[in-house]
Amino acid sequence: MPDLAFLYAPLAYLPFACMEARFMQQALLALLLLAPMTAVMGILVVNCRMAFFAEAISHSAFTGVALGVLLSAPPDLIMPLFGLLVGLGIVAAQSRSSLGSDTVIGVFFSGMVAFGLAMVSRDRSLARDMQRFLYGDILSISNGEIWVLLLLFVVVLGFLSCTYNRLLYAGMNATLARTHRVPVQALQYVFCGLLALLVMFSVQAVGVFLVTALLVVPAATARNLSQSAGAMFWWALAISVVSAVSGLLISAQNWAQTATGATIVLVACACFAASLVVVRLRRE
Repeated sequence: MPDLAFLYAPLAYLPFACMEARFMQQALLALLLLAPMTAVMGILVVNCRMAFFAEAISHSAFTGVALGVLLSAPPDLIMPLFGLLVGLGIVAAQSRSSLGSDTVIGVFFSGMVAFGLAMVSRDRSLARDMQRFLYGDILSISNGEIWVLLLLFVVVLGFLSCTYNRLLYAGMNATLARTHRVPVQALQYVFCGLLALLVMFSVQAVGVFLVTALLVVPAATARNLSQSAGAMFWWALAISVVSAVSGLLISAQNWAQTATGATIVLVACACFAASLVVVRLRRE
């Protein structure tokens, strides 16, 4: 993979001693790519009530990593491919079943977690490989993974720039959207596939347990602070980027020394708490 030194160089000039290290520059660049994607996708996740979908995809990381190890294939490759397969499988099952979407997702969620745990219990050595996916380790991201994030960034934002309004419309009222010739099912397949890939890459940043928060918390905060869909978009983007950068810098300080993913989510949650105060003041 070509070197990304031209992108790291400006980050070294930030007024923080910790940013002199290349692994910190790589982590910051990765977060600056992830944050806008999770912000915009998070708005759609919140408006379309898909938080449980994201949770199911993130927990399928268990099975993806276990399959990679058992098949002697790179877990970093098998995990996103498996997550994509699960995401598309959920959409296909929803379209062919009379059950509620939360019920279908619950079945997939249970099955994937159980399958993953069964494989881990069969081979105890897998537990060690699970650690960085459970808790996240953005500081270990490689140059090749950043190139993949760059590609995903272009694809996701390119897709959303063309379909964002139609996705919002379909999420609010799919039947009415179909009457206006919106290809609801095709958009759902593409959106859920990209969301599955984004969730899997976000697992490396914040871990399985917190990945849904990366999508939901900034979007929920933006909804509290905004009066329109356009304002919600920009608020979510700002909160997501600020949370990611602040969380990384705080976690690197000697007085903190906390897990980066957990710190990012805590900053986002602090923003959400502040937004509740703003909402209360507006009502008075």
